[in-house]
Amino acid sequence: MIQTVKYLFSLLLLSTLVACASYSCSSLKPGVARIGDVLHVMGSPAMRWQNPDGSQQLAYTRGPQGTQTFMAYIMPNGALQRIDPVLDRDYFKRIQPGYSEAQVLRTIGPPQPSWTVYYKARNELAWEWRYCDAASQLARYNVLFDASTHTVRST
Repeated sequence: MIQTVKYLFSLLLLSTLVACASYSCSSLKPGVARIGDVLHVMGSPAMRWQNPDGSQQLAYTRGPQGTQTFMAYIMPNGALQRIDPVLDRDYFKRIQPGYSEAQVLRTIGPPQPSWTVYYKARNELAWEWRYCDAASQLARYNVLFDASTHTVRST
């Protein structure tokens, strides 16, 4: 019995560490890699935005339980500018009351659809992201929207 409990605990610990492991895209060098290279290495993005100047932003959700999102920024000439991990406190602090759903998506990427809930009594839409905090522990970040205006009420 004790062996089984130790085994299950070890599996739980290992799955938490794997969920919080970082995604390596080290072969993609800013200024050198092209959009085709990014798509080849990282695959199809979860979301993609085309900017008026011809630059692009690509959102990639990664990790078991969706614990990581990376934004790849592509310059107008098609070269990779940078790739940023965005599920952390620095990016969460950017989201303020009044932000639109579109602004939230461009800041931290899409939530998992199964983690989206509508609360009729409050006319509120809740989006949730799972991420790994500074101590590599699974954590949750929620954004609550006014369902009528589609703007952030609170986080």
